[in-house]
Amino acid sequence: MGILGLTGFVEERGAFFTELRVRDTKLVIDGSSLYHRLCFASAVDFRRGGDYGPFAAAVRDFFGSLRACRVAPFVVLDGGRGADDRKLPTLRGRAAERLRAAHGLSRGDGGCLVPLLTREAFVQALGRLGVPFVQCFAEADREIAGLANRWGCPVLSLDSDFCVFDLAGGYCPLTHFQWKSVCAGEGAQGCYVPARCFSVEKLCGHFSRLNKSLLPLFAVLNGNDYVDLAALEVFFSRVRLPRGCAAGKGGKHVRLQGLLSWLSQFAEPAEAVDSVLKHVKKHQREEIRELLCAAMEDYTPSDVNLEDFFQNGKYECEAARRADLPRWVLDALAKGKLAPFVSDALILRSTFLHVQVENMQRPSAHSTALPIRQVIYGLLLKVSQNTEASSPSKQAGDLPVVCEFDRLQKTLKKTFVQAASLPADFCDDHFPLDKLMEVPMSCRQLLLLETLGVKMSFLDSIPSHLQLPVAVTCYWICCSEPKVNLHQLKALLLMIVSGELHRITNDPDPTVIHAEDDSIAYNEFLKWKEKKLQNKDFDLDAAHSFCQWQCCLQMGLYLNQLLCTPLSEPDLTRLYNGTLVHRLHQELKSTPSVENMFSSSPKMTQLYQVLLNRVESTVAPDFFQKMTKTKSESCKKKKGSTKKKKAIRCTIPETQHLCNVNRFASLGVDD
Repeated sequence: MGILGLTGFVEERGAFFTELRVRDTKLVIDGSSLYHRLCFASAVDFRRGGDYGPFAAAVRDFFGSLRACRVAPFVVLDGGRGADDRKLPTLRGRAAERLRAAHGLSRGDGGCLVPLLTREAFVQALGRLGVPFVQCFAEADREIAGLANRWGCPVLSLDSDFCVFDLAGGYCPLTHFQWKSVCAGEGAQGCYVPARCFSVEKLCGHFSRLNKSLLPLFAVLNGNDYVDLAALEVFFSRVRLPRGCAAGKGGKHVRLQGLLSWLSQFAEPAEAVDSVLKHVKKHQREEIRELLCAAMEDYTPSDVNLEDFFQNGKYECEAARRADLPRWVLDALAKGKLAPFVSDALILRSTFLHVQVENMQRPSAHSTALPIRQVIYGLLLKVSQNTEASSPSKQAGDLPVVCEFDRLQKTLKKTFVQAASLPADFCDDHFPLDKLMEVPMSCRQLLLLETLGVKMSFLDSIPSHLQLPVAVTCYWICCSEPKVNLHQLKALLLMIVSGELHRITNDPDPTVIHAEDDSIAYNEFLKWKEKKLQNKDFDLDAAHSFCQWQCCLQMGLYLNQLLCTPLSEPDLTRLYNGTLVHRLHQELKSTPSVENMFSSSPKMTQLYQVLLNRVESTVAPDFFQKMTKTKSESCKKKKGSTKKKKAIRCTIPETQHLCNVNRFASLGVDD
């Protein structure tokens, strides 16, 4: 959530903060705010799809600073959109903003964009570091406030809604949390993180001792993620706010200050609500009263007992109980083993697909991964195939349908997608979603691999932690449009090998013996990275192809998680580095010898050859020779890409029964 203009308002007036030395305490952390902050702070290039290694290093350093100050962190992440889907208009607006930012970056403009797999990389980093975390069923704000009040400790976030919650331990904005500047303490107290804490008392004192119980009404009237400000414009057009702050007369902060001053005349919220309703037409008053009261409840700390989760691993939530999801799904969601994408598809039959810096004239990069998503939908929704559900499809016997929000060129559109028809083993009444874990591992693994178009025997020579990325790469090669070229494939595989080399040469395990030639190869690789790149041009078509690979990897991860990980989950921080893969691609075109950069290490050379041979064996021998299409042919294909979206049909025999499903035409609903 967030309150319009409030962060800027309180930042302009530093008097609303108190100095704080953070040490020897529990700290409840808004996970979404933290990973956004660390992502933007660690990134140097937002155009090339993300550098998850430096991001993970920033996460490690952040929690290292907390540990040095004896701060016990507890990270709370947002979950799905929730059954009521109240934030849908706000989320559509944010998706449209993200699309504009991505388009700007693709043209060379400045800006920031969170890479596609940042959240997944963050969750993996928390797990490696042993940092306790929970993924809430829906919006996390109220549960964050409830846990912090239970423990009497501060909340660390970048969400201005925490200026309104009544927090016993206060709200520390991440912008004032100087974790990179840990200070040595005096005497036995030890070191601390310098911070500033927002003071509700100081804010209320500034406005004639405003009753802090009125702040939730202020947030609702001023506008937040749940309430459309336009619905209350009639109030602002008629009320006389102090200091001439009527609608349209001054900036956001002027209206905000006038609203706080106006509210200070009331003793409690009910009295203020009655006064608001006097300025509204009589026939609208009860409806708006209900709207205001319901929205004010969003600033009441939740009674969900997150302490019980952190102590006993049990997450109990009334909204989750009402959703009637299988117990194992609820547990997996709470532990971050399933993504919010899964709960949104299962509960709302609606998902958002986040745009990247891609070629906006081509179909969305997510189109390549459509058949994988359809299998996910088939697994999630097969339990209700024979029942009336909230699906947009009303014909009895139809496969379930999911609404996807994705881009069509530079516009956000929604498209209805049919779930895949699954093999008999998974459609059998003995294996509904609540018993998916009871399906034999071999069957779950077979479904995953058939979806990706490979067999387990094909992956036997691949290290277990790379089997899923290699299977995804084979799928990407066969299903991407336009087709992947050989330079792109080699760049991607060299990047993966560099991650392996980093892993074995930087393994902290003292029992692992590092071969000298691996260390030599790694040092040579680092020297190569330090050289200045002669050609810094941004190849948008290559970027689009690598975006497609990330989309396939994301959905491959989600399907693997839903099937209870029949393949090992790869470490994203060593798997993808956008800056590196783009540089490798650029240099391979001009200096083919770059392909031999790991020649000092027989082990890495062999790994690269195995990966390349395995992936190349999934396509015809002349596949990459056919990539020399004329410019006119490419233009024709681009022209055709603006027509209706259709399902990608993979040509891999093993996947034909899964991918051969129709995608409905876009309804053309703009955001």
